[in-house]
Amino acid sequence: MSTRTARRRDLRLLPVAVTAWSGAGAAIAFPQHTFAFAALLWLAAVALLVVAARRARPTVLALVAVSLAVAGASATHVAIVQPSRDAAADLRIDGGRSAAFEVDVVGKVERSATGFRFDAVTRSVTIGDEIRVVSAPVVVRASERPNGLDLGARATATGTAFRADATDRAVLVVEASELVVERAPTGPFAVAARLRTGLVAAVEGLPDPGAGLVPGLAVGDTSAVTDELDQQMKASSLSHLTAVSGANCALVVGIAFGIAALCGAKRGVRVAAGLTTLIAFVLLVSPEPSVVRAGAMAAIAMLGLLLGRIGAGVSVLSASVCLLLILDPWLAASLGFALSAVATGSLLLFAGPLADGLSRWMPSPAALALSVPLAAQLACGPLLVLIEPTVPLVGVLANLLAGPAAPAATVLGLLACLALPVPVLAQGLAAIAWLPAAWIAGTADLAARLPGASLPWLGGLPGLVALAATGVAIGAVIAARHPRLRRAAAWTLAAAVLVVAVSGPVRTLFDRTRVPTDWAIAACEVGQGDAVLVRESDAVMLIDTGPEPAPLAACLDRFAIDRVDTLVLTHFDLDHRGGADAVVGRVDLVLHGPVPDADAAETLERFSSAGARTQQVTAGQGGTLGECRWRSHWPKPGDPVYPAGNDASVIVDVTGCRVPDALFLGDLSAQAQRSLVATGAIDRGYAVVKVAHHGSADQDGELYRRLGPSVALVTVGENTYGHPRAEILDLLEEERATVARTDTSGDLVVWRDAAGLRLWRSREG
Repeated sequence: MSTRTARRRDLRLLPVAVTAWSGAGAAIAFPQHTFAFAALLWLAAVALLVVAARRARPTVLALVAVSLAVAGASATHVAIVQPSRDAAADLRIDGGRSAAFEVDVVGKVERSATGFRFDAVTRSVTIGDEIRVVSAPVVVRASERPNGLDLGARATATGTAFRADATDRAVLVVEASELVVERAPTGPFAVAARLRTGLVAAVEGLPDPGAGLVPGLAVGDTSAVTDELDQQMKASSLSHLTAVSGANCALVVGIAFGIAALCGAKRGVRVAAGLTTLIAFVLLVSPEPSVVRAGAMAAIAMLGLLLGRIGAGVSVLSASVCLLLILDPWLAASLGFALSAVATGSLLLFAGPLADGLSRWMPSPAALALSVPLAAQLACGPLLVLIEPTVPLVGVLANLLAGPAAPAATVLGLLACLALPVPVLAQGLAAIAWLPAAWIAGTADLAARLPGASLPWLGGLPGLVALAATGVAIGAVIAARHPRLRRAAAWTLAAAVLVVAVSGPVRTLFDRTRVPTDWAIAACEVGQGDAVLVRESDAVMLIDTGPEPAPLAACLDRFAIDRVDTLVLTHFDLDHRGGADAVVGRVDLVLHGPVPDADAAETLERFSSAGARTQQVTAGQGGTLGECRWRSHWPKPGDPVYPAGNDASVIVDVTGCRVPDALFLGDLSAQAQRSLVATGAIDRGYAVVKVAHHGSADQDGELYRRLGPSVALVTVGENTYGHPRAEILDLLEEERATVARTDTSGDLVVWRDAAGLRLWRSREG
């Protein structure tokens, strides 16, 4: 059989996977019609099979029938579980009503911007005196992680909840104010939890940031990874190394298979050893959807090996996609699932041709090494711009440098994990694993700090299409065999580079012409975070820096801000100080609240080293901004109740000048807001109020009634928290405030002229 014929057969299941994906997506998007949709798919599949059985060559019809049957199976799954999902969605949870959810933890407990989060399945829900038996998937968020909370535990989460998007696997998102572990994990889950926490303990004392990376590389536990390193890994396209993927599963299975082969075991025994090891590995790292996805792919590959079909790479990928979409149709809306499938497919289909093309300009081993990260980045880049409209220019190089160290860190970390009963051995192996982990962390740090490490790009669907076309042109320049096709691709690529290079400055100039010249307050569109500018004459105050440097830098360009007189870091969560690098060296004075940890201290040190003065402020302190006065109302000095974090946000106002009187509420929760009211500091109203915590539901109505804002600015981006929540929007509407949101309206500008208070939205003009 020729290689070309084998490749054609290798691609036969690809249409099946695409159809299954489409069918699952349609089913979860329109669950009310799923029964009819599933029945239609099954009827069409059976009819095609009947017709195909009468044909001499039924291949195409049979393939279409199988595609419809797989899509029908996914839709049937949705139809079967929909009644229980509807029962959970119909619970009386509106209006911030408190409820107690008894849940089983079914996912890894991970850090989030506000504490911890995990996937769970409800057992019962108590609302007031009513107890409802409900079984549905939910996401639970909590500020603290109680002892014993891990995969396999049973817990009671008391707090508020809101309905998730229709296409999410979780029906509800529970914001737990109280979380009690009723039963710790038992059996294999307890063993796995002890091994994971033991590995985290084994790296304590080793130098950061490499130490925290070892558990992430080995078992996917990123609890010890600092926020700074997490951002650097994302900026350098290395974050996939801490996500347990098919590569991890293949490595573990390959080691088990090899050991069995060295012992002289037959093929069936080797495969059984590989599958047993795979199951144990999935339990160890926690069987969350991404891990199950990777494990399913590895299991199907082992089946292919048992049957002697080791070369059917795309068929294995397609079959695993179909199987997973039947078991979990909500993966169809998961960007992570799409990235995983696309990355694997790109390696199977494009790494080889890219390596062949690159070998024209470099030695074959170097071409092969470069082709793998290049294929993955060209394929995944268009999807990643949906999350962040930037293109990491150093991603391929960073992966080339860090990639070889990942298997070593993974294997050594796993060995350290298994050696925990012998502490000296475990700590020794963890110390050795630190070496490649530190190399990866250093690579991420260097790549993220390089000038021009990322390129701003179009967002949304236009950005996806534009980057996909650019990727095709790059691939054609490298891999195309016909000189004329390569030349055409090269000209296309050159034109795209020219357009991108010119569009940035041109767009900045265009944006500057649109901004009202008399602007006084500007809430920047920086995603899920805060960055608000206040200008009085030539004096500029910036309140927080948003989550990333690039969006803040773009906003400063749009508003022609070269230097910031006063920077207020309300607190040190990443969504408020993550963009600090965009203004380091451009700030005179940094005002901040309590310093909670070494990361926060390091942020302040960067500003100090660049020439800025830093000053911790508490309630009652103030200063000037041009002719304006600024005053701090919170936190109280030495407050033991709110020592750091959201509830110790620096709350400042700006008054007494042409700038509309404004108050900026940081991320204060309802309890802290009530404490602020109790101090008597809020003794007046404000024309403009920056709504607390991106419009969360945890707000105090009395505070907003006292403030009586004419304009309420909600700094918010795409998020899974339900921000801004209906409760705060309804409250602001009752107070007759004009609500302006950065997620729907872009940059928001407020100023005052002879006609009164003015509001401008960049997406509406």
